Amino acid sequence: MSTPVRRGSARREELFDALVTLLLAEGFAHLTLDDIAARLHCSKRTLYALAGSKEQLVRAAVVHFFRGATERVEAAVAARTAPAERVGAYLRAVATELAPASARFFDDVAAFAPAAEVYERNTRAAAARVQQLVADGVTAGAFRDVHTGFVADVVTAVMVRIQQRQVAASTGLDDAEAYSRLAELLLHGLATRS
Repeated sequence: MSTPVRRGSARREELFDALVTLLLAEGFAHLTLDDIAARLHCSKRTLYALAGSKEQLVRAAVVHFFRGATERVEAAVAARTAPAERVGAYLRAVATELAPASARFFDDVAAFAPAAEVYERNTRAAAARVQQLVADGVTAGAFRDVHTGFVADVVTAVMVRIQQRQVAASTGLDDAEAYSRLAELLLHGLATRS
């Protein structure tokens, strides 16, 4: 038998999942709380129980999105053992997680400082994780002996450009495709010479 707290927690999770799906597909700048409540089939009061304002609700949804994405990305990495597979799995999983997000969502995130800060913080964490994975591969002899700090700096610069919509503007690649291309480039550059 589930307790009221568990049911409430499950309902909260369900609402955030639905909210994330909505925001990824359509963005959020144009939506009002009334719009969101109608689309999620709940009351505004229910939304206010999740967050005190639309701005706080959007930020909380973006945090929810990245928290879940991080868990799924790390699970993809954990399923691999070879260093190149781990790096590739990481960046491809990031691409997979970002794939459902529309250009409008990314534009709205970039224009809304609280959400942009969440995306930026996650981008920095992702770059640090790639550096760690590359360093592990160099140590294991699976990658060329590269300066991992430089690799991390380059990866970070590209990730920040992706996050700030600069890659989309200059190449036409959406964020997910840009991460896939970054994985290809990085893995080819790290390959040991035979």
